[in-house]
Amino acid sequence: MLTRKVGESVIIGDEIVVTILKVEGNSVKIGIEAPKNVKILRKELYEDVKRINLEASKVSKEDLKEVWKDDKGHPRTGTSP
Repeated sequence: MLTRKVGESVIIGDEIVVTILKVEGNSVKIGIEAPKNVKILRKELYEDVKRINLEASKVSKEDLKEVWKDDKGHPRTGTSP
């Protein structure tokens, strides 16, 4: 566990800096400096994306074939799943 005060920072690796900007009650505002290629997500958002991707990966090929039909129930032309 690290303890930081407003205005103090933590460096992660050589390129990521996390700075404490403001503390109000139970809320802490942080600033993050990182290269553009580094994805930064809140943990709860990351967990949601991970869960949704896992659910999507469980779709069967037969389910995809049903989705690939036009509004009359005929297979669509072109590249199919």
